[in-house]
Amino acid sequence: MKKWFSLYLFAFSFLIFSQTTKNYNINGTSRKAIIYEPTVKSDKVPVVFVFHGHGGNANFVSRRIDIQNYYKDALVIFMQGLPGRKVPGIDPNGTMNGWQIFTDDLGGRDIKFFDDVLADIHKAYKIDDSRIYLIGHSNGARFVNVLWKKRGEKITAICSASAQGGEMISGAVPISVWMYIGKNDKIVSPQNQELSIPIVKSNLGISMAGKTGGDKTIFKGKNNTELVIQSSDASHEFPKQSLQDIADFFRKHIKN
Repeated sequence: MKKWFSLYLFAFSFLIFSQTTKNYNINGTSRKAIIYEPTVKSDKVPVVFVFHGHGGNANFVSRRIDIQNYYKDALVIFMQGLPGRKVPGIDPNGTMNGWQIFTDDLGGRDIKFFDDVLADIHKAYKIDDSRIYLIGHSNGARFVNVLWKKRGEKITAICSASAQGGEMISGAVPISVWMYIGKNDKIVSPQNQELSIPIVKSNLGISMAGKTGGDKTIFKGKNNTELVIQSSDASHEFPKQSLQDIADFFRKHIKN
């Protein structure tokens, strides 16, 4: 019993020390990120950036979208937004944390944050630039699409849940995309989210029908890209039950 307890304490300590909270000075503003180091070592490290929804924070999303427990050889970075994005009926004064939703709003502050964190981790880790992945929920998903449009050449694949890119992503470089849509979403209507599907298909050069299984339809795109459309009867939430599938989706896509 004593030996078991000692092993438990060792494992628990390892988990604590593999997590780092880091602050970045972005144009005079302090920005926060929580970084989980890989628990499975590899020569070159894949990276997963995670972006919370409006009103969220890095601490909460690290528990809610705990991709670090499913993609254990990846460096996982939970980014934290800032106030300033006004949302009618939810945050009319813009006092909650959020992200830019267009490529040129809020002074490009969040794109700059991403750029600086990506540059910083290259100094401390042997990053595999062919395996850079993004996950976003709600407002964070919309920002993931902003990054696809503006930094698509650096990104391998994204998971965009409960908000999509719309016309903004027209002409974005082909990457692999996992889109999640809740059929009972009362915050971002599923009908509006579905309008993004033909735009994503055009970006990926998809012309053939997809293969449906369960709640997912999978399409093959050019340059070995893939589109997964997942739809469920849920509301405005992240599909936590699909984290293992999302991690596996990331693993199999490597930028040429």
